[in-house]
Amino acid sequence: MNTVSDTIKYIGVDDLDIDLFESQYVVPEGMSYNSYLIDDEKIAVLDTADRRKGEEWKANLTAALDGRQPDYLVAHHMEPDHAALIARMLETYPGLKLVCSAQAVKMLPNFFEGFNFEGRVITVKEGDTLALGQHTLQFISAPMVHWPEVIMSYDSLDKVLFSADGFGKFGALVNETDDWACEARRYYFNICGKYGAQVQSVLKKAAAIDVQTICPLHGPVLKGEALAEAVKLYDTWSKYEPESEGVLVAYASIHGGTAAAAERLGEILREKGAKKVVVSDLSREDMAEVIEDAFRYPTVVVAASSYDAGVFPVMHDFLYHLQIKNYQKRRFGIIENGSWAPSAGKVMRTMIEALKDCEIVEPMVTIRSRMKAADEALLEQLAEKLLNS
Repeated sequence: MNTVSDTIKYIGVDDLDIDLFESQYVVPEGMSYNSYLIDDEKIAVLDTADRRKGEEWKANLTAALDGRQPDYLVAHHMEPDHAALIARMLETYPGLKLVCSAQAVKMLPNFFEGFNFEGRVITVKEGDTLALGQHTLQFISAPMVHWPEVIMSYDSLDKVLFSADGFGKFGALVNETDDWACEARRYYFNICGKYGAQVQSVLKKAAAIDVQTICPLHGPVLKGEALAEAVKLYDTWSKYEPESEGVLVAYASIHGGTAAAAERLGEILREKGAKKVVVSDLSREDMAEVIEDAFRYPTVVVAASSYDAGVFPVMHDFLYHLQIKNYQKRRFGIIENGSWAPSAGKVMRTMIEALKDCEIVEPMVTIRSRMKAADEALLEQLAEKLLNS
């Protein structure tokens, strides 16, 4: 991608060497660090890139400038994968002004200790504008999507929304496919998922302007049907509403007994007509992927072994992730396993009860080491209740 429009150029970079984004999310298809340049009477550079790809990004910028000097550097978001090169830019271009929110100004010393920003910063807030010539950027406050300093900007000439991390996704652009939603969904719930109310606020602001293109800081530029579908999904996701019919069965098994019960419940649910059943091993599968499925479907079954008078740690981690992502409006079934003093069910129930607007469907099923005929009958009862009550 070289241009967004005749006067908006893409100058971002792909990172195909990164293994874990934010040191926790597996990204087998890499990441993109998006950055844009508006070529007008005044030149505005919109965001920089991760230091990992600084030289490549600087080369893209130099080529796009074609000998000219930039006037403004707009920092929509201060996270280092987008803002690491701010000080370097200000050193390189003495006439450059940094444009950012007041909250971002407070963060600058955290990242650039000792750098003198005096006289180099223009602070903007909701509704402020930056005239570039034919283009005018209007700023939109977007706090907690997903950091407190975030701003977005809208170019009224080309009707482009520069959406910061909003509408982003995992994956390098060179590996981009037509299936935007898959990795955008995993990205949203794990990075922005806690902040549904704040996303809803921004969606309402965006609905009041004519947005024909969305330029995020990660992932592809969105236009046309892809843009409409992305906005629709963001509305669903940020309301914490299920996207698809289905059941997630997430299990944490030590010696295989709990796994067998979870797999059997999955079979029973399918036999009883469940439209989609996903069975996930929390010890081995990507936690971010399982979190994504938990948000995608209306019903979750948690199955776990007891451990040290509590619950097997990966299940605790899964439910903790749901808590910190503001998980809500779902139905849960519970399966516990314990050879002498089952304790997993009590811990899982307590953690689920701490979630907002979540219902626990009875019966809770208790397995003693290995599933027996009587246990299978209880799994049948649980499946029936999950699907029909």
